[in-house]
Amino acid sequence: MRPLRRRAFLKGAGAAAAAPFLPAPLFAASRTEVPLHGLSAFGELKYPADFRNFDYVNVDAPKGGTFNYGPSQWLYNQNPYTFNTLNSFVAKGDAPPRMEACFDSLMTSALDEPDSLYGLLAETVTISADRNSFTFALRPEARFHDGSPLTAEDAAFTYALFKEKGHPDLWLTLRELADAVAVDALTLRLAFTGKQSARTMLDAAVFPILSKAYFDRVPFDSSRMEAPLGSGPYRVGFLSAGRTIEYHRVEDYWGRDLPVNRGLYNFDRLRIEFFGDRQAAFEAFKKGEILFREESTSRVWATGYDFPAISTGKVVKREMPSEKRPTMQAIAVNQRRERFRDLRVRKAIALCFDFEWTNKALFYGLYERAQSCFERSEFKAEGAPSPAELALLEPLRQTLPEDVFGDAFALPPSDGSGRDRKLLGAARKLIIDAGWKPQGGKLRNATGEAFRLEILVDDPGFERIYSPWVENLRAIGFDASLRTVDSAQHQARQADFDFDLIGMALLFSPTPTREGMDGIFHSKSAKLPGSRNLPGTADPAIDRLVEAIDGVTGRGELIAVMRALDRVLRARMDWIPSWYSAASRSRSRTTDSQWKRSGGSTRTRRRRLEKREGERSCVLRGSPRESLREIFSLHAGSHLRMRDVVCRTPDAVGSRHSLPHPEVRARTHVFGRTPFLPGRASKDALLFRTREVPF
Repeated sequence: MRPLRRRAFLKGAGAAAAAPFLPAPLFAASRTEVPLHGLSAFGELKYPADFRNFDYVNVDAPKGGTFNYGPSQWLYNQNPYTFNTLNSFVAKGDAPPRMEACFDSLMTSALDEPDSLYGLLAETVTISADRNSFTFALRPEARFHDGSPLTAEDAAFTYALFKEKGHPDLWLTLRELADAVAVDALTLRLAFTGKQSARTMLDAAVFPILSKAYFDRVPFDSSRMEAPLGSGPYRVGFLSAGRTIEYHRVEDYWGRDLPVNRGLYNFDRLRIEFFGDRQAAFEAFKKGEILFREESTSRVWATGYDFPAISTGKVVKREMPSEKRPTMQAIAVNQRRERFRDLRVRKAIALCFDFEWTNKALFYGLYERAQSCFERSEFKAEGAPSPAELALLEPLRQTLPEDVFGDAFALPPSDGSGRDRKLLGAARKLIIDAGWKPQGGKLRNATGEAFRLEILVDDPGFERIYSPWVENLRAIGFDASLRTVDSAQHQARQADFDFDLIGMALLFSPTPTREGMDGIFHSKSAKLPGSRNLPGTADPAIDRLVEAIDGVTGRGELIAVMRALDRVLRARMDWIPSWYSAASRSRSRTTDSQWKRSGGSTRTRRRRLEKREGERSCVLRGSPRESLREIFSLHAGSHLRMRDVVCRTPDAVGSRHSLPHPEVRARTHVFGRTPFLPGRASKDALLFRTREVPF
């Protein structure tokens, strides 16, 4: 996250106690009643109205080729293991990742500027004097893939449709949308009630715009393997239901020369293969069927990368510092089921997980214990509450656990034995204090019912991790079990909240909005099927802290609100934080400098590769140690360079791009990754299989 210097949070303690719960003017620093080329949460825009392209883009990058990869993150109802519909914008069904690449939005974000948006379908946006209405002037050249014009009527239809029938991630953002009106063919007005978040438009303006004509004839909530009519840089090409999908670059894409798009979307085809589990996907990568992999399994990272392609240089492995976007990997404890509503029960369950033993015995020491819902970010609470945090928390003291007001709550470390008697004893005492009594080797309530607990997972890889946890739970009397289901059933049960405990990994925006937090922590999403509020959190104190995000007018204020929220979430133990990694792991094995030190030359190496690979070969240039520092300054995470091909990271929402290296000449470019890409890069390694191209 780039450093942001904002004014300090609330000067006076008295003002601080009240101000966070008062509404703040929408985009207070932005001018009203004048057309703007972009929007910023805090009134600052990096790029001027006449900018030609984003700084991190190589506008001369050649286009072509197929990139076959496995997505490491996904949105809405998308599923990385299978798909049975191409409608990605409803709660039901399983859609393939990256369907959003087929649709344009009113505005789009810059990867090097987390608080701002710039016009895509909309050339300008005008904020009303009361800051409750946004008027977008659409570009007349905007077209759907069938050549029909994309108009304000399509946009107004889309917002109304999402509010009525959209996925919860869409619906919650539009909750305070009062009206979406097509003033004329090229003018859209979105009007809000005045109760919306101060940064609602940062979320709403990047929603995909759908075709009204298409959905007038096709039911929106139907599960169909027909691709909806889109307008974006890619369209659905080849597909095999549940197994493979290809996105083909639209040659005559209407927006290819816009400043926000120039130099992006360079691959002709993006291909995603679907496998039943992570191990099958890894085997496909080893065979060369997959070109990009973000490794998320410590065992595989530590022991699996010894196949021939590693030693021959066809696979390049790197390790690098992770980006600092807030991340959460945690287990949700479903409080819709009465037996999990007591805080002592949730703490007892958490104490039975021996992270120290798990990290040593199963993770090869590659992870760190997560304690926060916003790990690796400035939103993580540390030590005692600051005066600004106390100003938010004190009015809620009577409803909050006492742990909130001391040092930030953290689960104690174990002795690393796998069965820490002290922690298990503490857990047993907590559960007994909560009213569950040992009887016949089981914990039972007053009616004699045993405390049943099931951890739901969708990948066999979690069985080895959670089985010791289940054994510890059984040791103190829980009737605990672990159930592995296929990904489609897992997603359906998650959407219907049909589970006891279930895991989730989330990567938050660098600038969280109230709507974004609503869908995970606010009571209004607790009963909304398909929402991310998996524990069913419904606490008025948390609601007020989430709503306090509306009141911030600077980065410092936002940090204080988020840290206060983190303190409460940690003390309540709705989510049991699991683990994280401070680095993305990769390593380069073959470079020209290594060949020279061993007596080889670039030319010799090239000949050897050609001899081994026949008519197709690859070359890596430069030293990782020499070039990584400069690449990081360009926000790239790897420095693999290949002649005559440019590889960009397609695994991002609307952010496919190439990054140039200052030492690269002619047609050699960088295959890179930026710190603002969505995904679980905090704990994931990046691996790159070189595309083999003729010299």
